[in-house]
Amino acid sequence: MPPRTDAAPAVSTPALVRRFTRAERWVHRVAAALMGVCVATAACLYIPAFAELVGRRELVVRIHEWAGLMLPVPVLAGLVSRSFRLDLGHLNRWGPHDRIWLRAALRRDRRRASRPAGKFNAGQKTYAAWIAGATLVMLGTGVLMWFTHLTPLVWRTSATFVHDWLALTIGVVLAGHIGMALGDPEARHGLRTGLVSRTWAEREHPLWRP
Repeated sequence: MPPRTDAAPAVSTPALVRRFTRAERWVHRVAAALMGVCVATAACLYIPAFAELVGRRELVVRIHEWAGLMLPVPVLAGLVSRSFRLDLGHLNRWGPHDRIWLRAALRRDRRRASRPAGKFNAGQKTYAAWIAGATLVMLGTGVLMWFTHLTPLVWRTSATFVHDWLALTIGVVLAGHIGMALGDPEARHGLRTGLVSRTWAEREHPLWRP
């Protein structure tokens, strides 16, 4: 007979963990596509070289307007998904570890131990809050610019000023967001497939319990 042993059998942990469901991934893809259309058409409207290359200004304006109006739709549709609503809760919930993360980021302290994070780190939470607010402002000012009969001229002039300069700011912030994503292949894999390695999750989001 084989000798008895009291040692507990080793329990293997899965190499991959689920970070996003299909609904969450589609919300991100559709919203990103609409934002990309808004940015691209805005460039064609305001940069002379692009305007000359594309032409058909009236068509570009209409595409820009409708893409902007549709921007909130994927987020509103995503509210049907329980997992998406839970992630919105994670993004809106700040804790002491987020302040530690932000202080480390401002000091350019890249040590993993100095940047504790749950499912989303403080940088991602800040970006999500900012882009959501900026989108609502862009939507409101865009409506004032589109329906010129709704408000006095001074309101429309102010709306145009805010819309144009905020659009430039959004372009810069989006470029930074894309740059961060390009520097993290595992994060991109998670958005594409919904799965990330447990090693990455424990290293980048040590407070997350998938």
